[in-house]
Amino acid sequence: MRLRILEAAKQEFSAHGLAGARVDRIAVKAGANKRMLYYHVGNKDELYLAVLEGAYDKIRSEERGLDLEHLDPPEAIRRLIEFTWNYFLRNPEFLSLLQTENLARAKHLKRSTKVKSMHSPFVEMIRTVVRRGVDSGDFQVAVDPVQLYISIAGLCFFYLSNSATLSVIFGRDLLDKKAKDERLAHMVGLVLAALTGQSVALFEIAKAPKARAAVAQTV
Repeated sequence: MRLRILEAAKQEFSAHGLAGARVDRIAVKAGANKRMLYYHVGNKDELYLAVLEGAYDKIRSEERGLDLEHLDPPEAIRRLIEFTWNYFLRNPEFLSLLQTENLARAKHLKRSTKVKSMHSPFVEMIRTVVRRGVDSGDFQVAVDPVQLYISIAGLCFFYLSNSATLSVIFGRDLLDKKAKDERLAHMVGLVLAALTGQSVALFEIAKAPKARAAVAQTV
């Protein structure tokens, strides 16, 4: 029952924000009544925080499965960018929840006793990849792993959260397949160019494994 309530709440909060969300609608969607909802999760604010924590736990859990520790550093960063981009595309409700909580100045997230502990191993995983890259000569600088992840997430998040207005401003559909593929290639090229000192174009044309192998032979 708790899982059904949290899933219904996630959809409600992502669609209507915290202020516009209604506990009655959440209960109906979950096949529960308000008494059961309060028993299993708590009041509206507690429910919202549980949804936030669940959303962060889900993305961190999937990131741990990327196996970055066993990839060459440039490939590990490429995989992280690809995962982040595709995760945001598959989970638009996650972006909505982030926007809602940022409007609230992270008031609810500050109460969480779980979120910070979720992020420490993830940051350490990125730090290890960067260190390996510097040691191997693949990367020129040992960048701050937190700054690196914020840059990656920001490149993905801004594009997607502002795609409607940007599509109008620039006169192109930024969410068609070609545009999304171009955006991913651009982000990979941009981040790897910053880390390696090689040109953006090199990484943009090396999107597929065969293409990457062909490029590697010419460098």
